[in-house]
Amino acid sequence: MTTTALIVGDLQAGIVDNYPFAAGVLPVMERVVPAARASGIPVIFIRFGVRASGLDVSAGNQLISSLHGAGTLFHEESPETLVHSRIEPLPGESVVVKRRASAFAATDLDLLLRAQRIDSIVLTGVATGAMVAATLYDAADRDYRVTVLSDACADEEPDVHDFLINRVFPARGADVLTSHEWTARL
Repeated sequence: MTTTALIVGDLQAGIVDNYPFAAGVLPVMERVVPAARASGIPVIFIRFGVRASGLDVSAGNQLISSLHGAGTLFHEESPETLVHSRIEPLPGESVVVKRRASAFAATDLDLLLRAQRIDSIVLTGVATGAMVAATLYDAADRDYRVTVLSDACADEEPDVHDFLINRVFPARGADVLTSHEWTARL
């Protein structure tokens, strides 16, 4: 039984189709997701969405407020928040809806991982400076081993991506690999 899970974060239709930096990750994920599946590694998809009513949006959180105010793009009921069709989940694969940057914040991700005896996660997705970084810190605090696939993440600010991938994440104990390096080890 594997002790590793692949986390695919925020690669949802509305983000990929509206933010060019995010679209560049899809071709990589079209190789990574099938490779993980073929190796028996669970794939867990993370979606970002807030309630259209705004009941989960604090006036004090400017970022979440601005995302909520961007129309239906980030409303959980919208088709725009579904995992992009090019990498959509298979029946039985887990999809976690999050309402903040970290995939662990107020979700059942930790429960899903622990129930499957997962102790190591491989992080992918967008944005490097938001979902990936927040989830990495949260995972480390929960004692998961973390690997980040450098070319399976992206940020609207390339220098932020590079700084996190090359300096911060390794300094925080994460293994940073390319998707080719990781899949070659499967």
